[in-house]
Amino acid sequence: MTVIALDVGGTQIKAGAMADDGTLVHTERRPTLAERGPDAVVDNVLGFAADLARTFAPSAVGIAVPGIVDETTGTAVFAGNLGWQHVPVRSWLTEELGLPVAFGHDVRAGGLAEARLGAGRGCRSFLFVPVGTGVAAAVMLDGRALAGRHSGAGELGHLRVRPDGEPCPCGGRGCLETVASAAAIARRYGRATGETGLGAKEVQQRAADGDDVAAGIWQDAVEALADGLAAAVTLLDPERIVIGGGLAQAGASYFDPLRSALADRLTFQGMPRIVPARLGHQAGCLGAALLARDLPGVRVPAPLRRADR
Repeated sequence: MTVIALDVGGTQIKAGAMADDGTLVHTERRPTLAERGPDAVVDNVLGFAADLARTFAPSAVGIAVPGIVDETTGTAVFAGNLGWQHVPVRSWLTEELGLPVAFGHDVRAGGLAEARLGAGRGCRSFLFVPVGTGVAAAVMLDGRALAGRHSGAGELGHLRVRPDGEPCPCGGRGCLETVASAAAIARRYGRATGETGLGAKEVQQRAADGDDVAAGIWQDAVEALADGLAAAVTLLDPERIVIGGGLAQAGASYFDPLRSALADRLTFQGMPRIVPARLGHQAGCLGAALLARDLPGVRVPAPLRRADR
């Protein structure tokens, strides 16, 4: 009764096969090949899924994709990194494989995985906030992710936190992810120093080593994220905030000032616990697999255990 799952990203497709106990018995990655165009990405996804299906003979398939999705119709409405517009992902996969297919948003799928298997386990309400190339959020309540009327709930990265800030690709200005994302940290440091090719991890290390420019940019990122999280806490009052993505690996130099900055911004609001995600880059794939397990008629899910044990 294995299910297979794919998490489609702009650079890589992460895939896996989940056993009855909730563990991934196989993981694999392939390049997305988005530079070859949207049709090539579709062909790549379908081919990858077919290869996995032949190997594992699954009972169902789960797939998670980025961007704006319609989970009711199984359609990728807009995924800029993939070049997709109104792609009927679920129906095409169903036709290709002859299997039940669960379709979801990559961040909401990651939130589901953290709720059942990771840092949100046992928590009734939390925000799953991946901070990487961009910044997003899944609003989790009673183990389910809020999608919203237009499937746009959780776009934390596009809260305006710096009204006079730089333009954002979304069309806004001063959005959170233009300051707080890993990509923004690297870009802003390169612009300030003229040194290119460094990532956020290198900027963090330079900040720790006493580089004033790096320290200022790192602090700006933390302060901006605290601004965005303060708004989210005021609106949603979550028990916990689970930080994922690459910056979740930054440790105390990230989490300690973030907790302090958020506490400074709250008055009457309750302070949630801020913790790192546990499932890392597997969260989206695990979440897609869980969506597949939840399909009506597939099976009653067996008790799950931590996927990283």
